[in-house]
Amino acid sequence: MPQSRYEEIVKNIQHLEEQLAKEIEALIVKKRQEFEYKLEQGKVTFNHETRKLHKLHRVGLLTYLKESNVLHVLTSPIIYSGIFPLIILDIFIFIYQQTCFRVYGIPLVFRADYLVIDRQHLSYLNIIEKINCVYCGYGNGLIAYVREVFARTEQFWCPIKHAKRSMEVHPYEHNFIDYGDVHAYQQRLEILRDELRKMQNSRKENNDE
Repeated sequence: MPQSRYEEIVKNIQHLEEQLAKEIEALIVKKRQEFEYKLEQGKVTFNHETRKLHKLHRVGLLTYLKESNVLHVLTSPIIYSGIFPLIILDIFIFIYQQTCFRVYGIPLVFRADYLVIDRQHLSYLNIIEKINCVYCGYGNGLIAYVREVFARTEQFWCPIKHAKRSMEVHPYEHNFIDYGDVHAYQQRLEILRDELRKMQNSRKENNDE
């Protein structure tokens, strides 16, 4: 595929991703109105009648446990034991950024942009379901946050495309140097590092209403 065609496709993908982001934001605003909740200073609030309706549909703890699959219960300790490596990773990435990124001049990745934990505010969930949602939100958000940190690290230290296509690549890799192109590597390494340093710290703005 000619490089110009490749670049054209990448730009189209980026444009579509921007459009999708706008559509998602518009849909979120619409769903807030439909399901009658507000987001004020990062906190979700429902009106009294909606909270009352949610509580009516909540499955009681004893009923939930009684109806649970025995194998699900037995494997739950394995799932939740993952919290320990996640916490260690979380602490490590904080130290990693605060030291290495500041030395390299790489803009910091904001953890709060990736870790969204808010489903525990839903009154139709019992305590176990709320814990499940907090755990999954934390784990998936943390991995996305860590990936962004290492994607920026990769652009600084090794911005080279792979010889073999991987299942999914981060957005920075589209601009990386072709595998085996020694001249481009020598010419563009510092350019890519400078581009990374100049990157703005873009944060998602919450449309608090």
